[in-house]
Amino acid sequence: MNVLLIEDDKRISEFIIKGLEENNFTVHLAETGEIARDLLQHDTWDIILMDIMLPGIDGIQLTKIMRFKKIHTPILMLSALSDTDDKVNALDSGADDYLVKPFHFKELISRVNALTRRTKFNYDKVETLHKLGSLAINPEEHKVTENDVLIDLSPREYKLLLFLLENRNKVMSRTQILNAVWGINYDNNTNVVDVYISYLRNKIEQNHKFIHTIKGTGYMLKEES
Repeated sequence: MNVLLIEDDKRISEFIIKGLEENNFTVHLAETGEIARDLLQHDTWDIILMDIMLPGIDGIQLTKIMRFKKIHTPILMLSALSDTDDKVNALDSGADDYLVKPFHFKELISRVNALTRRTKFNYDKVETLHKLGSLAINPEEHKVTENDVLIDLSPREYKLLLFLLENRNKVMSRTQILNAVWGINYDNNTNVVDVYISYLRNKIEQNHKFIHTIKGTGYMLKEES
């Protein structure tokens, strides 16, 4: 498995590379966002491990560039920033998971395996195009269109829509949505799910209602008859 490690701290990068290579991973190191950006134009990777606080282009900026260029390689952010807002900011930029430094190497390996397994599962799905009323969702291209007109969704909005779509006609609690879409066990008092549901509704419900609020429980995606 090919891993791109983007980390400017030599002590940390040596620790990660040693552990990954002992577990039969092939690792390439980029010490700056600029070097990583160039590598991403010429090579493909199974997973990217990225520090946030990089010289030059930081991890958040680089993630946004990757997602804008339709590079969907799973990204695991590694950062000493531990506040919830920092985690949300990283995940909203397009990262798939977030691990706070310092961490146990066993947890890093576990998260890497989980992300690559999840990605392989998504690519192995037979169905490549979902229809919901006049909406068409293409998981391969990460595109959502309505009557062939592209709808501009952020990476987190897209992931939320895809999760609801995969659980169509089922009531999903806020906790289930948080765990599946954000991948972090947030305090249940957070309103991040409600905020993003509102964002999504504003973009996909111009002509039809798809996302239904189930009072006291959560949300359900279904097509109104």
